[in-house]
Amino acid sequence: MISAFEGWNDACQAATNVIRHLVSRYDSQEVHHIDNEGFYDYQVARPMICSVQGRKRIIWPQTTFYDIAVSPSLHFLAQIAPEPNYRWEEYCRQTLRIAEDYDVSGIVTLGSMFDDCPHTRPLPLDISKNDCESEPDKEYNGPVGIPNILDAFAADAGFHTTSMWVSVPHYCANTECLQGTLELVRALSLLLEHPLTEGDLNRKAAEWRKAADEIVEQTHAGDYLACLERDYDLNAQAQRIASNGMPACEELIREAESFLRGN
Repeated sequence: MISAFEGWNDACQAATNVIRHLVSRYDSQEVHHIDNEGFYDYQVARPMICSVQGRKRIIWPQTTFYDIAVSPSLHFLAQIAPEPNYRWEEYCRQTLRIAEDYDVSGIVTLGSMFDDCPHTRPLPLDISKNDCESEPDKEYNGPVGIPNILDAFAADAGFHTTSMWVSVPHYCANTECLQGTLELVRALSLLLEHPLTEGDLNRKAAEWRKAADEIVEQTHAGDYLACLERDYDLNAQAQRIASNGMPACEELIREAESFLRGN
């Protein structure tokens, strides 16, 4: 089951747009809902009113589950909802009961968050599986959202769990980040060992990058972007060095010392 929630955990809708993209690209059916009563503060997650064939209809905040047929042999359950305001423990228990009803064995929670990262580089993606946490997760102390709570409840209940979070630049807060959605879809493809259709996400991601270029230009934030790029590249270089192991690190140190002696 793949779960994404609107609100605090969904910077620029990068996470929930994964579900919307998959529902639009594959044979999908609504198969279940969670009763919204008691989970939402309607002054925060407000009901919507719309007109359908001349008749007004109230749309309440709700949790929707889809059966998505990626191929004849591969189906998965997808959950999309506004982040609930109340009774998170009961909400997670109901979610996991539904997962059990559909013979789900693994649960993937998606999220997106604002961070100091440049739009001109691949957006940072943090992935944690079961008890194997990513480095940012190990170091983090602070508030969490419903994806984190659902992930913890699912692990305690014996489900295989995976948490995927993509980072989105702060300065792009007012745009839908389809680049982040694309990064998450590609990560899901690797996890499922099945290529998921990207459709027009590449085109929309390119449009997002162009819009981000314009934001930087209009706000005269070129120096700030250059700093983010430098920090990103230095961090990527450090990770490459660390992955090469101690001998490579020692060789780099010797080269640096030799260079300094020669100057």
